[in-house]
Amino acid sequence: MVHNLGAGHRDIDQRPPRVALEALMSLAGDRDVSEYTREDAKLFVRHLEMKGNPLSRLIIKAEGEDSHKKGTFTNEQLKQGYQIALASGIQVKLLMPLLGETGCRLAEIVGLRLEDIDLENELIHIRPNPARRLKNKNSKRTLPLVGYAKLAMKEVLKYSDDEYLYPRYINDGVCKADHASAALGKWLKREFDGLTAHCLRHTFRDRLRAVECPIDLIDQIGGWKSVSSIGNSYGKGYSVERVILWISNIKIT
Repeated sequence: MVHNLGAGHRDIDQRPPRVALEALMSLAGDRDVSEYTREDAKLFVRHLEMKGNPLSRLIIKAEGEDSHKKGTFTNEQLKQGYQIALASGIQVKLLMPLLGETGCRLAEIVGLRLEDIDLENELIHIRPNPARRLKNKNSKRTLPLVGYAKLAMKEVLKYSDDEYLYPRYINDGVCKADHASAALGKWLKREFDGLTAHCLRHTFRDRLRAVECPIDLIDQIGGWKSVSSIGNSYGKGYSVERVILWISNIKIT
C-alpha cells in the first residue's frame, strides 16, 4: 500500500534507481544505454553480489540456453541489403550501406553537410553543424568511404541540395534523424527479420572486433566514449591512414 508522503516522497522513490545508475556508470562509463555490453552487465551484477544485493539470488528461467545472437547482421545479409539499396536508388534505403560500412550513428549521416564530404579523397568528416550536434567529443572524426558506402554516397548526392546530403530530413534548420530512422527501420525490420538501423552499428563493431582491431581504435572509429583505458584520452589518436586500413579490412565485397 502506497501512502502519500508529500512532495519530498518523489525524491525518496527515485533514490534507489539513481544510486544504481551511478554505480553502473562508475563501473562501465557514461554511455548511451544501447552501447552497454553483456560484459558491462556481468560486471554490474558482480558488483551487486559483493554488496549483498538480494536481487543477485534471483534465478532466470532458461538463462543462457538461447544460443542465437540477436541484433546483428550476417555478412550475407549486409551484401544483400546493400545491393537492394543501390538497385532501388531510394534515399532511405541507401542509408543502409552508408551506416553499415562506416559504423556511424544515423544522425551523423543524415545531418552531413556537403562540405563534410570529400568524395575526391573518399572521406567524410563527422563534425557538429547548425542542424545537429554530436553525441560526445569523441564523435568528431574522419572516416573513409569504402566499397558499398562510396557507391551509396554517389547515389545519395544526386538528391542533395546546396548544403545538406539529406535535405528532406532537415526541417526548420534541424536534423530530423528520428524520421529517417523510422522510415529505414520499417524496411529493415520487414526485410531482415526485425533488425534495425542501430543493429548495423552493433554489427560494425563486431566486425572490427573479429579482425582483432585494437579496442581503442574501434572506439575512435565509432565515436564511442572509451572506458577501456585512461591512456586513450591522451595524444591525437590513430591516423586516418590506420582507420582506412582497418575499415578496408572488413568491407563487404
